[in-house]
Amino acid sequence: MDVKNVGVIGGGLMGSEIALIVARHLGCNVVIRDVSDEALAKSRDTISKVASRTVRRKEATEDEAANWLKRISYVTKVEDVAAAQPEVVIEAVFEDMSLKQGVFADLDRLTSPGVLLCTNTSALPITSIAAKTQHPERIVGTHFFNPASIMKLVEMVRGYYTSDDTVERTKAFCKSIGKESVVCKDSPGFITSRLMAPILLEAVRCLQEGVASAEDIDKAMKLAYNHPIGPFEFLDLVGLDTMVKVLDEMSKTMGSQWLAPPLMRQLVAAGRLGRKTGKGFYDYSK
Repeated sequence: MDVKNVGVIGGGLMGSEIALIVARHLGCNVVIRDVSDEALAKSRDTISKVASRTVRRKEATEDEAANWLKRISYVTKVEDVAAAQPEVVIEAVFEDMSLKQGVFADLDRLTSPGVLLCTNTSALPITSIAAKTQHPERIVGTHFFNPASIMKLVEMVRGYYTSDDTVERTKAFCKSIGKESVVCKDSPGFITSRLMAPILLEAVRCLQEGVASAEDIDKAMKLAYNHPIGPFEFLDLVGLDTMVKVLDEMSKTMGSQWLAPPLMRQLVAAGRLGRKTGKGFYDYSK
């Protein structure tokens, strides 16, 4: 694909890293949209830190990293993203159906028909996200993994109306930014969340029942099964609030056994969402 401009809706950790990946691999212009200047300032800080880590790992020079940052701009209006005439727009807002539907209704109305519209969701159905648009055939799921600057996979999900052309162009785009892709249909949990959820659920239930500590459960999974991180480390990285929403969505069609355990909901209610708040199953404040 000949991509000169890319839009990213949502300047959180995932959206920020996706923007940097695109600027780095394609050398194109990237516009990030978030709701406030404060949110965009955080996004700018996140991108700067990730770029600096890339330099420290000797994967790029300081001049190269500085050039990536110059290609990224920040706006608060969806109209400004459309005005940049992007070939691809990637949505990376919170896992909330009505919010995502609103974003894509706006993008569908404001962008030209040839623009790829991608949603970074880990569980919400693509068909439902596209339901408020006039052109659902150009909407596709692109599930990036945290941290997006390191993880190689993009899980592509085709909704009921997603066209073959959209899938093939999205595959090409993913390859151009250094990612491998897999394609699955619009099914609860897709591939990755569906496979991972039972492990996470049982880990939390074991902790609730006093079977073992979070530390020992994580250690057991890492040493026995060669997982790079344990289930509680994973939950803290993803965000407990995000995972509760994912599990709730899966339970709507797959049964109550997929619901988040009470302990997870209690931690969310207490504001212990994981690394992003400094505390989750573990305390990162120190």
